Amino acid sequence: MSTPQQPHNGFGGAPGYGMPPAGPPGGYPQQGPGGQVPGGQVPGGQIPPPPGPYAPQGPYDAPPQAPYGAPPQPPYGMPPQGHPGYGGPGMVPPPVPPRSKSGKVWGIIGAIVGVLVVGSIASTVALRGGGSGGSGGPKYRITVPQTLAGGEYKLAKDISQQADSAVPHDGANEHGIRTVGGQYASGTKSMVMLGMYGSIDDPETSVEHAIQGMTRDGKTVVAVAEKKFTPSGGGDPLTCGVDVRTEMGQKVTLTFCIGADSSTSMNVAQTDAAELSKDPQSIDLQKFADQAGKIRSEVRKPLG
Repeated sequence: MSTPQQPHNGFGGAPGYGMPPAGPPGGYPQQGPGGQVPGGQVPGGQIPPPPGPYAPQGPYDAPPQAPYGAPPQPPYGMPPQGHPGYGGPGMVPPPVPPRSKSGKVWGIIGAIVGVLVVGSIASTVALRGGGSGGSGGPKYRITVPQTLAGGEYKLAKDISQQADSAVPHDGANEHGIRTVGGQYASGTKSMVMLGMYGSIDDPETSVEHAIQGMTRDGKTVVAVAEKKFTPSGGGDPLTCGVDVRTEMGQKVTLTFCIGADSSTSMNVAQTDAAELSKDPQSIDLQKFADQAGKIRSEVRKPLG
């Protein structure tokens, strides 16, 4: 079954998805009143335009440059050392990966967000598979809590606004859809949670096409084929697997679980900066499904 191609709004591997807009790169003088640059000259003879909300911020391995003498910026999704985390004042910042990996981690986390967003787009526009799951109307919504998995993961960045603007609200299989999500951190581990809620005609079709969409860009391949797992804590089965994505010449192991019902679809994906190229066959998918099932119970709430 073929899936219509949709514009991806710069996602699916666009560098810096969800990154805060960068300031003028190092070496460019600040503009004065009226947009003038002191002395009237900048390198190259042109003032670079300010980045839009989805404009690429530069190569993954070249995060925005700080002024000379400023401390280096941490990888994307990780709170700065010595400052309050993205999740609010007082959050203990997780360890930052070695300096040589910081630029890669910055880009990799943004790329993971893009992979999940593209999967959600594919899910939304998928042709209905004959189910009638959405006939009773929506019953649940997806939320973005401050922590996941019983407090193990802390929210680093809420990406709901960007994701909702990228994923269609209505498609062949899903209707009145809202998309929310967040990036979470636990030590060197990063997790992306992306959820949709509305009316879903065929949950199985939604899951199938979301998984297919995650490998559509040619940079992500299946390492361990998806399989259904029933979380030990109960609930409907989740479809989990392992993909390997190549980013800046680095192979990145990406573990994911996705589940859907007549009202919601939730996808969680995890990578570890300490083991970016972890052997996919060594990953315990039942254990990850147990964790994903717990996360589903934390983020899925009844409407009303």
